[in-house]
This record gives sequence, structure tokens and C-alpha cells, in this order.
Amino acid sequence: MRILITAGGTSEKIDQVRSITNHSTGRLGQTLAEHLANKPENTIDYVTTTHAIHPNAKENIHIHLIESTQELFSTLESLLKQQTYDAIIHSMAVSDFTPAFSLSEEQFVDRFPLEKTPDAFSEWVTENETLSDAQSKISSDTDHLVLVLKKTPKIIQFLRKWQPDAKIVGFKLLVDVPKEQLLAVAEKSLRTNQTDFIFANDLTEIHGVHHHGYLLFADGTIKEAQTKKEIAELIAKNLS
Repeated sequence: MRILITAGGTSEKIDQVRSITNHSTGRLGQTLAEHLANKPENTIDYVTTTHAIHPNAKENIHIHLIESTQELFSTLESLLKQQTYDAIIHSMAVSDFTPAFSLSEEQFVDRFPLEKTPDAFSEWVTENETLSDAQSKISSDTDHLVLVLKKTPKIIQFLRKWQPDAKIVGFKLLVDVPKEQLLAVAEKSLRTNQTDFIFANDLTEIHGVHHHGYLLFADGTIKEAQTKKEIAELIAKNLS
């Protein structure tokens, strides 16, 4: 099988020395890759970041490093249009927003008059994003920094388009919600993004080796796992 795995968390640059990121370690992706690589007939393209935990080096694991959501998008588009994959496991924590521009307190007061109406906000953002200069480092000589973020593309929505026949596994992470809500949100994601599986988990249920969650199938089947190893075994079993 040829398998593509994404793991870790993207990082969005504010300037050349600062960035916005998340706490994803990539450990689940590492476990998945190492488990699947135990079969020498499997070839794995592993897309991750420099700071994430990487799988142990093996001849059938090929690492592709990215940093931002845009780099992830470009890398996946290139790989998925060049190769045919049997499976895609999209476990990476992808940033929902990326910096559009920043303003010092003084710049914000000067550019955003108090009488500006909410309806004009989008127009103001577009104008200032166009005017914004790329800065090597934002000056710290201000008491407040106004940072405007814009949405990043939902990469999972492109996977089926790029690979119509692959088995696709998505992931849905929520925080401290009832089981019913977690499963309902995961099922909606499965249908919306046309994946074959969604692994639903709650951050409060992830502690060290303990990683509790549910694998939802497109046919409505739900299976449970308690550790990263069990998750890897469960997903691998259902990809073949």
C-alpha cells in the first residue's frame, strides 16, 4: 500500500521571529507511521514539521517537512496529484487562521476611526492587508499590538477531490464535551468532507500513553480505542 500521513501542528508566521502555533506533538502520527511501516510492502509519505516528533528512520518512510498551512496545502496538492495513494491519514493539527497583518497601537488608532461601522470592517481589513509591508521583525515599541488573522483553507475538503479512490481518515478533536456531542460533530465532519473514517477524540481524554477516542465509519459503525497503539492498530486494520 502507498499511504500518506500528516502529523504535528502547523505554524503561522507573524514576522521573521514570531509565529502562532498549537500544542500538537505529532506523537499519534509517529505511532501510526511506525506501525504501518512494519509491513515492508507499505510505502509511507510522511508530511510533518521540524518541531514535531518524527518516526524512527526506515527505508519505507519518506519525510516531507512543512511549516505553515499554505506550505502543507502546496505539498499535499503536489504529492496527491503526482502519486496514487491507497490511504490518506490526515492527523495534523492545521491552523484555522493565519496572520494577515499587524498594527501598533498608534497605527491602529490612526487607521481605524472609532466611527467605522461593523459592515465596513471587511473592507478595512482588505485595504490594510494590501498596504501592509512585510516586516523582518515587528517593533516591540508599543504597549499593544493589534494582530489581524484570516482563515486558512480547510485542507481536508480537498483530499477527496485530489484522490477520489483513496481511503481517507480524518480526525476531530474537541475539548471537554459529552460523548454524544463529540460523535455528532465527528459524523458531520465525515459527511461534509467525504472521508471514509473520522477519529473523534477529546483533549481531556489524552494523557501520556492514554489516548481515548472513537473511530467512526462511513456506514455508521463506531469502534473505540484507549491508547495510541490501539488507535494505530484499529486504523491499520481497516485500511487493508
